[in-house]
Amino acid sequence: MKRFLRGFVLKVLYPLLMLAGAFVKDRKEKFQHYIIDLNNRLIRSEPERYRTKRILLLLPHCLQTEECDVRITNDIYNCKRCGKCGIKDLIQVAVDNDLKLFVATGGNLARRIVSDVRPEAIVAVACERDLSSGIVDSYPLPVMGVPNERPCGPCRNTRVDLDKVREAIQFFGGNNNVEC
Repeated sequence: MKRFLRGFVLKVLYPLLMLAGAFVKDRKEKFQHYIIDLNNRLIRSEPERYRTKRILLLLPHCLQTEECDVRITNDIYNCKRCGKCGIKDLIQVAVDNDLKLFVATGGNLARRIVSDVRPEAIVAVACERDLSSGIVDSYPLPVMGVPNERPCGPCRNTRVDLDKVREAIQFFGGNNNVEC
């Protein structure tokens, strides 16, 4: 029943809310955030069903500070780990949990990464727009969405709550040695 409910939310309710959001633009991001939260709650309601070690951690390129001269979109491990952005901490979380870690510059690349990596679960960080559409596109694959924080506006020097990322990884069954 919960699987049906998640499918209904993502394949019926989401398009209806996006249609409503086209007419009430100031509500669209709230609708997207609602879908992400509802999806996460539905996944969390069945913890044993989604246990896996094959987790993909998928990040947006805007987490990298724009002053950085190293591009991490082709290989995140090119990061110099200077500490000016949260990338070095996310790399460490991925290493500690033996996760596949990729940075996507948009939806098409994110879909290709998911297709190539073939994870059993995804922890994704992005803005509400990209995250909600990515969750829908990835269904029935379980995706725990963590919306990023945008203190400088969209697509510039964004941040993510590392504890929320760790918590999502722990839910799916990441390394039990990770501190939450």
